[in-house]
Amino acid sequence: MKTKFEKAIALIDQKNSEDPNSIAYEGKEFPKELLYSQRMMSKLLDVDANASEELQIAIRAQHIGRWQIERKSYPMDKIGYFQWRNDLKKMHSEITSQILNSVGYDKPFVDRVSFLINKKLIKKDTETQSLEDVACLVFLEYYLEDFIAKHTDEKIIDILQKTWGKMSAKGQELALQLDLSSKGLSLVKKALE
Repeated sequence: MKTKFEKAIALIDQKNSEDPNSIAYEGKEFPKELLYSQRMMSKLLDVDANASEELQIAIRAQHIGRWQIERKSYPMDKIGYFQWRNDLKKMHSEITSQILNSVGYDKPFVDRVSFLINKKLIKKDTETQSLEDVACLVFLEYYLEDFIAKHTDEKIIDILQKTWGKMSAKGQELALQLDLSSKGLSLVKKALE
């Protein structure tokens, strides 16, 4: 018999398996957000093997259903970007809350997961900061190279400086231990000058 936690993770994965966008990894095709959520969970457990159930679920569901709200449906400026991101967080939180309610979690648990998914009180709430650190580490480890291929060095340095600013000292320390490409490492060093 599955626990509430196992049922919730299975439902999150089921939803993310619906992503029509795929990504190739190690010779296989994966629904993009399913692979992302699995990478997030794996990185969290590498960083904190004793992470709470709330944080594990928030990490796994951070991008749940992300493909349903496309970036191109918002103005392609800073205001449009932030509106898109806020609408995504709201949607991720709503979908996850429905899943958690359906498997029997109580309101305080569901509210805490929602709080984390909405990234409330970064720099003040240790679990919110952990979620942000993990998201930054996963970006650097798995997605930075794609960004390098698509953008100028100046744009990448700006992205890296913003990423660095979101992380805790522990997250920054872990980031420096990642096995980045020589180009990625060079840009990180320039961003930190």
